[in-house]
Amino acid sequence: MNLMLSAAATDSAIEIGNDVHWIGAFDPDLRAFDLILRTANGTTYNAYVVRGSEGVAVIDTVKEAFAGQFFSRFESVADYEEIRYIVLNHLEPDHSGALPELMRRAPQARLVISTRAPMMLKGLLKGSSNEDDQHSGSRVLDYLAVGGGDRISLGKRSLSFLHTPFLHWPDTQCTWVEDEGILFSGDVFGCHFCDTRLFNDAVGDFRFSFESYYGSIMRPFREHMRDALDQIEPLPFKVIAPAHGPILRHTPRHYVRRYREMCGSTLTNEAAATRTLLVFYLSAYGNTRRMAESIAAGAEEVDDVRVSLYDIEGGDILPFVDLIEEADGLVFGSPTINGDAVKPVWDLLSSLTRVNVRGKLAAAFGSYGWSGEAMPLIEDRLRGLKLRVPVKGLRVKLIPTEDELEVCRRFGRDLALHLTGRQEKKPVIDLAELS
Repeated sequence: MNLMLSAAATDSAIEIGNDVHWIGAFDPDLRAFDLILRTANGTTYNAYVVRGSEGVAVIDTVKEAFAGQFFSRFESVADYEEIRYIVLNHLEPDHSGALPELMRRAPQARLVISTRAPMMLKGLLKGSSNEDDQHSGSRVLDYLAVGGGDRISLGKRSLSFLHTPFLHWPDTQCTWVEDEGILFSGDVFGCHFCDTRLFNDAVGDFRFSFESYYGSIMRPFREHMRDALDQIEPLPFKVIAPAHGPILRHTPRHYVRRYREMCGSTLTNEAAATRTLLVFYLSAYGNTRRMAESIAAGAEEVDDVRVSLYDIEGGDILPFVDLIEEADGLVFGSPTINGDAVKPVWDLLSSLTRVNVRGKLAAAFGSYGWSGEAMPLIEDRLRGLKLRVPVKGLRVKLIPTEDELEVCRRFGRDLALHLTGRQEKKPVIDLAELS
C-alpha cells in the first residue's frame, strides 16, 4: 500500500472540516525529540488555517526547517492578506519556528497568545529579523493575550480559548471552533508519529506512541491535565486536532477518556490510609544494605507508615517510577565509589523528571571508604528536583557498628515522624563527622 497522500507530494493543504485545513509539515526522519523522547516514526508539526466570513486565522506554525511545507500548504487555500489572526497555542520552537516570516508576510495579522505567554514571546523573537522592531515597540509586540472563555471573531465564525497552562509549558492553551466542533488541543492528545494519511482512522497503529508521549511529556503535569480535562470533556467536539501526530476524527472521545484514565492512580494502594515511605539502595559489600535495613526498621516503628525496601542493583528502573509517583516519602542510599554515587541511583533520579515529585519528603544515606561524596551529591539532586529534605543525610565509614546501626534506626524513625507530621526536634548525627 502506498502510504503517501497526494497532499504530501504536492504540499497542498488537507481539509479537516468545513473551511478548516491542515497546513502543517511531515518530519518522517526524526528519531529523538527534544533529546528525551525517541520516535521510530518521526513526527508531524501540525498547523491549521480556519476561514470565516471576514478572513482567516492561522493556528500554530511549524519548526523553522519545515517552513517551506507550511507556506506552500497555506498558499494553496488562502492569501496572506486574508489573515486576521495568528494564534499560537504554545510558543515552543517546533510550533512557532515559522512565525517571524509569517508575520513579515502578513503584517496586518494580529498575534493571539495566552496570558502567560508574553515574556516567552520576547525571548522567541529575539534574534529574528524583527528584533529591531521588537525593541522599538512596533507591531511585533502588538499581541492579544487571551484567557479562558475569551473569543475572537472571523465574522460568522468565532474562535474561543481554554486556559490550560503547564501542558507542558506555562503558556499552553487550546482553541475551540464551536460551529465545527473542532478542538485545536496543542500538545495535549498529540504524539510523535508521522504518517501522511494524517487521520487516526487511516494511519498505522499509533497507540504505543500516544501513550509514550503522555508518559514522557504530560505525566509530570497530571494535576494540570485533570483541570484541563474538566474543561474539555463537556465540549461537543467532533474532531481533536493536536499539534503533533494524527488528527483524531474517529471516536475522539476515546482518547480523552484514555487521558483521564492515565491521569489517575497508576497502581492500587492496599494501604490507602497510611503514609508510604520507599527506601532504595545499592550495596557493594553489604554495608549500605545494613544501613537501609536499619532505616526501614526504624521507620516501621511509627504507626500509619508503610515502608518498602528495594535493592535496585539488578532491577529495571522504570517500574519504580510508578511507585515513586504514588509514594509520600523517598530515601536513596548509595556507597561512594570513585567520589560519586553509583550509576543506577542516578538513573533512577533522572527518571523522576517523568513524574511530579515536588514537595515529597526525601533523604539520602550511604557507606563509604575514603571520601563519602555520594550522600551530599544525592541530597543536592533531591533538592534540585524540588523534593523536601528535612533531615540531614547519613553516612557511615566502612562497616557499620551496632551503635551506628542504631543511629540509622533513629534516622528512619525521624523520617517517618516527619512524614506523619509528628517529628521530634532532635538533631540527627552525621556519622562521618565522628570519624
